[in-house]
Order: sequence, then structure tokens, then C-alpha cells
Amino acid sequence: NVLNAKAKGKTREGAEEQLTSGDLLSNRRMFYLLKGAFPAVQINSEERVDTADQETVSWDRSIPEDIKQKIQPKEVPAESVTVWIDPLDATQEYTEDLRQYVTTMVCVAVNGKPVIGVIHKPFSAYTAWAMVDGGSNVKARSSYNEKTPRIIVSRSHAGKVEQVARQTFGNKTVIIPAGGAGYKVLALLDVAEKNQEEADVYIHVTYIKKWDICAGNAVLRALGGHMTTLTGEEISYTGSDGNEGGLIASINMNHKALIEKLPDLEKTSHK
Repeated sequence: NVLNAKAKGKTREGAEEQLTSGDLLSNRRMFYLLKGAFPAVQINSEERVDTADQETVSWDRSIPEDIKQKIQPKEVPAESVTVWIDPLDATQEYTEDLRQYVTTMVCVAVNGKPVIGVIHKPFSAYTAWAMVDGGSNVKARSSYNEKTPRIIVSRSHAGKVEQVARQTFGNKTVIIPAGGAGYKVLALLDVAEKNQEEADVYIHVTYIKKWDICAGNAVLRALGGHMTTLTGEEISYTGSDGNEGGLIASINMNHKALIEKLPDLEKTSHK
């Protein structure tokens, strides 16, 4: 419970970004486990890895039976793989003791396309994972509301999205402010978790880092859903660590039609 929270900088919108002991300890464990198991693979993490603070974490390469029964393994060249890890998503909420929003995430991208996503809620021990053409332990909900969708957005810019969304879908549109990109993706799915809200669409209108969204993108893609920029472009998980074009995510909905209905959101992302 001693978080040792401190500011590590500011977002482009001027909000302070928090760093806690939880971020650093989780990062150390996740990074060195992956690096030890796959030394040739590029690993990108939200937090800087201090080489003087190494941790020996080994994996015996055994896979739990329930996962082994679902996955269809495939081999790819190590140089085509980029792993994105977010050791503690929703750090701001973590410091406010809003633990339902906190997740840890791992994503495997192959040639820039998100292929495996894992979203874990450490305070309830719930894990969602999916692999494109390779199995999953989570699914889409049975129905979504396209006419007056429930839209989940960041707590920090709910007002921006609400104005545009209600102009498009009407005053009955529900805006759900929430923390953490991982939590927001889970809101689109059929999740057996009591502290998880449900939404039909996830929208983000500002710059966002790829370790925040890669795992969710992979999970949605594996289940037939979509996560794109606000103009409908696919997000590449190579190169720079940031995504400039905002995002819109949906599943079992007409994603292209959603984008066409919300042209003003893309303008909002540049303000």
C-alpha cells in the first residue's frame, strides 16, 4: 500500500503522469521474464528498464492445460516480433485507489500487426487473452446498440466526446467515463467480472501510446472486432511508440459506418 507515487512528466494535455513502485516492480518482473525467455525479441515497455536493477525471472516453458487446449501455435521469425508491455495501466486511478480500472497488459505484434493480447486485472485476478487465428478465453457480447451506443471514454476528456456523440446519436447517448485503455476494451466484451462496466464503443480523441492499446487491439482483432484511428486507418505496432490519430474500437458493429457518423471527432483529436 506504499505507492511512492511521483510525477514523471506531463501528457500533451498538461496532466501530470504518475509513476509508482507498482509500475516499476511490475515492469521489472514482466520485462526480465520475457527477455529471459525470448532474448532475440524486441520488447517495448512504458517504463524504463534499469540495467542495474535486474531480476532473474525464469519460465519453464510449460503452458497451462486450459490454454494449451485452445491455442493453435505458430512459429514466426524473431525479428518480425515486437512485444509491447504496459506493466500498470491506469496509474492515475491506481493512486486514487480506483483499482477496478487497473490492468497489466502484454501484446505480441508480428510485422506490426497485433496478434496476441493479454489483459489482466491484478486486483480481481481476471485475465482475458486472445490470439488471432489461435484461440481465446473471452468472447463478444450477444448484442450491441448501434442507434444510441454507450460510449466509453477517458475520464479526462469525456466532455469532448459527449458533445460530438450526442449531436450524432441524440441526447440518449450514454457516455461512460473510465480509466485505463485495458478496462475500456474489456467493457466491449462479455466479461465475467463484477467490477466491469459495459459499453458499445470505445473512443479516444487524443495522442495515446501503443503499449496502452496493442493488447486490446489484438484481442478485438482475434474476436472479429476493430480498433482503428478516428479516420479508420489500421494502427501499426512498429516504429514510434505513439499513435497520433486517436482511436475508435468496436465489435459486432458496422465500424466503417461509425467512423463516417463521427467526422468531427477527428478534428477534436487535434485540439
